[in-house]
Amino acid sequence: MRSIDWWTIAIYIALLAFGWLSVCGASYTYGETDIFSFATNSGKQIMWIGTSMILGLVLLLLDDRFYDTFAYIIYIFLVLLLFATIFNPVSTKGSHSWLVLGPVKLQPAEFAKFATALAVSKFMSSYGFDMKNWKHFAAACAVVIIPMLCIVGQRETGSALVYLSFFLMFYREGMPGSVLFTAVAMVIYFVVGIRYENAMMPDTVTSVGKFVVLLLIQLFTAGMVYIYCREKRMAFRMIAFSVLATLAAMLFSMYIYRFDVVWVQLTITVAIIGYLVYQWLSTRFLSFLLIFLFAIGSVVAFYSADYVLNNVMEPHQRVRINVLLGLEEDLKGAGYNVHQSEIAIGSGGLRGKGFLNGTQTKLKYVPEQDTDFIFCTVGEEEGFVGSAGVLLLFLALILRLIKMAERQPFKFGRIYGYCVLSIFLFHLFINVGMVLGLTPVIGIPLPFFSYGGSSLWGFTLLLFIFLRIDAGRNLVRS
Repeated sequence: MRSIDWWTIAIYIALLAFGWLSVCGASYTYGETDIFSFATNSGKQIMWIGTSMILGLVLLLLDDRFYDTFAYIIYIFLVLLLFATIFNPVSTKGSHSWLVLGPVKLQPAEFAKFATALAVSKFMSSYGFDMKNWKHFAAACAVVIIPMLCIVGQRETGSALVYLSFFLMFYREGMPGSVLFTAVAMVIYFVVGIRYENAMMPDTVTSVGKFVVLLLIQLFTAGMVYIYCREKRMAFRMIAFSVLATLAAMLFSMYIYRFDVVWVQLTITVAIIGYLVYQWLSTRFLSFLLIFLFAIGSVVAFYSADYVLNNVMEPHQRVRINVLLGLEEDLKGAGYNVHQSEIAIGSGGLRGKGFLNGTQTKLKYVPEQDTDFIFCTVGEEEGFVGSAGVLLLFLALILRLIKMAERQPFKFGRIYGYCVLSIFLFHLFINVGMVLGLTPVIGIPLPFFSYGGSSLWGFTLLLFIFLRIDAGRNLVRS
């Protein structure tokens, strides 16, 4: 008991308390006399909070070696349950991700997070595992991707995207930073290319989006040559060639003959790619091959972005991205939730309107305001001060998780701790971001705040299993 991190438990209880107040504010309607009634969402949330605390106590009473021993069994059971849920005839808002057990509805995807965290921690802490071995890394990725694919099959894309957070843990455990950089670069290509595709540079027929993305590909490629190949002169030559050739083409297009400079940039990119192939063949240095794959993959990803947006994504996903990027203004459709949420948060001002006094939330202007958009209730009723306080509480939780993960004597505990940290960070960043209109609306809950038992139990399982593992760090093992 002395080894339990009571500060983390105190933060957990504080988040539960503020979360319940937010659910009260989001679900309250004028004329209600009893917010503790089980007929209301606030009353039901008390039940979920109570059962979550009991669940946390049970998790703390179990032997910490239980989670290591049965990690694979728990994982296999949850994956089979996820797969079976795909064929569930009950559909909720087009999703087949819920199981109805009498009066209770549960979402297996919320519980699969802790099961996946346990399994990948068990696998990566096994003897001989090496993150630099591509076969080991691919197997670890498979442990994460299998439940992710099952959740996509349930038509629950938002919950599936949460599993990308495991790559933050992979990075902490030795995954090359180039993998994360490549992912970030692809997002930049997509956003810039789609957002500014139809914008033209002054006095030219050149697309701003295509121009900027191709220039970024060239600069990123040269930067990777500098960092991973330690070829300073080669990198500077590539940058000079790219910038000077592009500048000459722009001046020629502006003052002599107007043409699309993108064709020149494509030629430059192809020349750089060919040069990387030549360097790889002559030196047999693997880094040149990997940078070549990055460059060619960047070009393919960029030119396929438009196809993915218009032919692969669902119509509602496409509209949400267009609204987020400012290409459409659909205040009565896809942009309605975010617009009303921004109004609610803005109307709260510095100190808010007070508990149960929010007008936007009481009049139900914000859809899903007690689940995915619960943070707008905090902003309206508690204002900037309350919102900042909630974010500081989450920051305190994140910092405690980092400290706990770093003090683990065994690799299993450290990896699991960073899995928990990554999942909480992803949920916090995306949920608050989508409420503020900074990230796409993908429909994931805010930990300990959003109404519902599945998410609350899921986050409690994640946190308290780690608390139990951490509590056993000082025990002498026989």
